[in-house]
Amino acid sequence: MRALKDLVDVAERAAERAANFVRGARAPEAGAWTEKSRHDFVTQVDREAEELIAETLTGLVPGTVVVGEELSPAAEYRGEVVWIVDPLDGTTNYLHGYPQYAVSIGALVDGVLSLGVVHDVARDVAYRAARGQGAWCGGTKLAVSELAEPSRALVGTGFPFKHLDGMEQYLRQFAEVMHATSGIRRAGAAALDLADVAAGRFDAFWELHLAPWDVAAGVMLIREAGGVVTTLEGSENVLGHGSIVAGNPTLHRWLIDLLGAA
Repeated sequence: MRALKDLVDVAERAAERAANFVRGARAPEAGAWTEKSRHDFVTQVDREAEELIAETLTGLVPGTVVVGEELSPAAEYRGEVVWIVDPLDGTTNYLHGYPQYAVSIGALVDGVLSLGVVHDVARDVAYRAARGQGAWCGGTKLAVSELAEPSRALVGTGFPFKHLDGMEQYLRQFAEVMHATSGIRRAGAAALDLADVAAGRFDAFWELHLAPWDVAAGVMLIREAGGVVTTLEGSENVLGHGSIVAGNPTLHRWLIDLLGAA
């Protein structure tokens, strides 16, 4: 087994390579978008970015498994190292020129979520974390916010844009959080939302439907920055296709309770 630090370095190289490709590519015209499901777009840029990531990861760490949103979403999570990849988180933002999209790479090592890298493409900023080694942005160690008063909290969220049957539940939750906090933000790229929690810019975050590749890297950032991430039901297993609630320890507990009551 290679050291976690070495694996993080590999993930950073793969994410940077994909980020450079996305940054230099021309966003395709609307006619070239493919709608995988309602409101869920994919383009050749997504696919080529994932090919570059997979090529880098398997080339530098032979024998590893890549589970990627576009090319291998059904791959089995079996192997000593399993990479969980979103080559372009925030595709709709990218297509509209809204500068909030990222490359996200997490990894299971012996079945345990152990590292994550999120590369903010538009700003060319990389976040990284490894189990027991903290979360970092460049030379700056990340830490979740220390704010404990909900009325002063800034909370991130994601709308259930693909799962409209959950909209009524979400709107009840949204109303409760809006009444109780200083504000809510929705920028449309979960990997960067979670990085914002790890960096203390958001005090908490929730979304009802996210995939493993949306959250794997960001979860590592938050946990290594001193925060808590669970499902809405309180489970620490957040790599299913479901809900996520994150924040500093105080506001995570508060948000879980508030959302449950709503």
